[in-house]
Amino acid sequence: MTKPYMKPIALAVSLALSLSACGKHEDAEKAPAASSTAPAPASTAAMAAAAPKSVFDISELDSNIQACQDFNGFVNSKWVAANPIPNDRTRWGAFDKLAEDSLNTQHDIVDAASKDPASAQAGSIQQKIGYLYASGMDEAAIEKAGFDPIKPKLDAIAALKSGKDVANYITQSFTTGDMQVFQFGSGADFKDAKMQIGFTQQAGLGLPTKDYYSDAKYKDIRDAYVAHIVKTLELTGVSEADAKKQADQVLSFETELAKASLAPVELRTPENQYHFVTIKEADKVTPHFSWEDFFKAQGVTVDKGFSLSQPKFFAEFDKLLASAPADQWQAYLRFHTIDDASPLLSKAFQDNRFDFYGKTLAGQPEQKPRWKRVLSGVNESMGEALGQLYVAKVFTPEAKERAQVLVDNVRNALKVRIQNLDWMSDATKEKAIAKWSTFLPKIGYPDKWRDWSGLDIKQGDYYGNVMAAAKFNYQYDLNKIGKPTDRKEWGMTPQTVNAYYNPTDNTINFPAAILQPPFFYANGDDAINYGGIGAVIGHEASHGFDDEGSQFDGEGNNANWWTKEDREKFDQRTDRLVAQFNDYAPIKDKPDAHVNGKLTLGENIADLGGLNVAYDALQEALKKNPQEAGEKIDGYTEDQRFFLSWARVWRGSVREKQALLYLNTDPHAPASLRAIGAPSNMEAFATAYQCKPGDTMVRSGDKQVKIW
Repeated sequence: MTKPYMKPIALAVSLALSLSACGKHEDAEKAPAASSTAPAPASTAAMAAAAPKSVFDISELDSNIQACQDFNGFVNSKWVAANPIPNDRTRWGAFDKLAEDSLNTQHDIVDAASKDPASAQAGSIQQKIGYLYASGMDEAAIEKAGFDPIKPKLDAIAALKSGKDVANYITQSFTTGDMQVFQFGSGADFKDAKMQIGFTQQAGLGLPTKDYYSDAKYKDIRDAYVAHIVKTLELTGVSEADAKKQADQVLSFETELAKASLAPVELRTPENQYHFVTIKEADKVTPHFSWEDFFKAQGVTVDKGFSLSQPKFFAEFDKLLASAPADQWQAYLRFHTIDDASPLLSKAFQDNRFDFYGKTLAGQPEQKPRWKRVLSGVNESMGEALGQLYVAKVFTPEAKERAQVLVDNVRNALKVRIQNLDWMSDATKEKAIAKWSTFLPKIGYPDKWRDWSGLDIKQGDYYGNVMAAAKFNYQYDLNKIGKPTDRKEWGMTPQTVNAYYNPTDNTINFPAAILQPPFFYANGDDAINYGGIGAVIGHEASHGFDDEGSQFDGEGNNANWWTKEDREKFDQRTDRLVAQFNDYAPIKDKPDAHVNGKLTLGENIADLGGLNVAYDALQEALKKNPQEAGEKIDGYTEDQRFFLSWARVWRGSVREKQALLYLNTDPHAPASLRAIGAPSNMEAFATAYQCKPGDTMVRSGDKQVKIW
């Protein structure tokens, strides 16, 4: 289940294959644990001493662009021009290149496991991954099966005669991990975060957001979506005339769901993520859908209650159970059953799905090669198991040690910055520091790996294997309900190039895959590392104090720890950041397509806070290594290299259709703007590059934003 409160640094570049409703696209045994008796980590300066003097290629800098006018262009324009987006992607940049490297490493692992899985220890993760990957690469068997794997589901849908039948069907579908219309899973109770409860969330839409169903500017996309539904149904033998009728029914049905759905910016509000109810109270919202029956079928005891997170949506769902004709429900469920399963079926289904979600919606010219798509399925099904093998292959104890040093130093810098704020009262500062003190940093990979012994993966049955994993993972998630929150559990796999903060357990998390160049150099100089992974660390820590994270305390509870006056001052400052990003129109030929400053506010606060905190940590590191203070490398000072490293992290380009999609759905601002947004508010940047008032990269007066 999607966890709306997780705060990654970037839109996920993991290889997960989404088989659930909205946002359908193909891109989302034990490793050695750190010894508690290991020697203390070496100092950052000492570890950097053996470093090569340059880990930044200054030939990539564009001398024709002034750093004080367009820092992103100065740092990244030459690289972007020389590195076009591959045809099987909708974007390409630093995150994506590193994700590709991770992907290739994973490919080596699964390919080796698949070539002789029987030789692996019976029941081992190597054997299961080998069977799973090999079954996905068996195109002949998948082509021969066609859509046979989903015929039992289609037959069950065809037998539905009433709203009660539909409710029972949906309930039973969930027991297999096949979520229809809404999502359900575990999460920390917003009022008692030490315990896990059940959460239901809105879903069920095939288009990205509610606006796509009503706004005139998306009419072409709606028309293309209807054509996609028609083709999808026809692939299973539905006649053209009947398919067109059913497609209209599906669009009409989803339009009603969309009207009751919340927009992405609304879903950022904690009050819209959590609405605790008893079963009786929930049944009053949905009198035609029994939550008691639902939970009983799932094998879940919800005790005092659960979160019916978006009541308006569930009231509409119930209304449709009572009012929508059975054949309309059949059309809706039939289409989504086929569409969700398409990546696991024969080539015609895969190509049809890609034609809409890849080409039409995101502008991707070519589908990814088969091995990448199957590897996505492996990650979705057994991601953490693959992560065990990945960590053993690529992540060294030395890298983890130095990353820990950086995390500690950046966290300490955040504490000092909070203590020295001139706009926050002592009362609120005390509570902010109390929250800071309970941060739990997690680096590289879990201390304890998941047990996969209950998952049965067979040879030659790709669809069956993925469905078995879906059910296994769903039950694994549900088993947390009613139990204490495990703060040491991870929400990302080690091979994911990303990082995240979770306000409900107050953890900052840095998977192994991001702890590599250009973010992190185990033997690199301080300026580059603090501008790269240091700023990522600062970003995630700052999420604890962004517009959303600041509404949770150190225990992970949704609670107000601010004085009224301090919250007003905070809001005044963040409003300036909203205005800054609202002004950006990042798509060259679309001057009216602006960034949504409210939607991206949390990430922009984290960028600004994280970069400032990382800069402070760099200055402290240089004080401990005075012989390097003031030393230039490749002609650039430490401060200049710090900002060069930050901008390089955000280098990249994106196809126009995908860029438009991101503006509507992504809580992160475009990468090119993240390269300049935070630095333009920092006096340290202006000083480092000798910028003057009036330069584009210098925001001053009322336009300058200072928060943390």
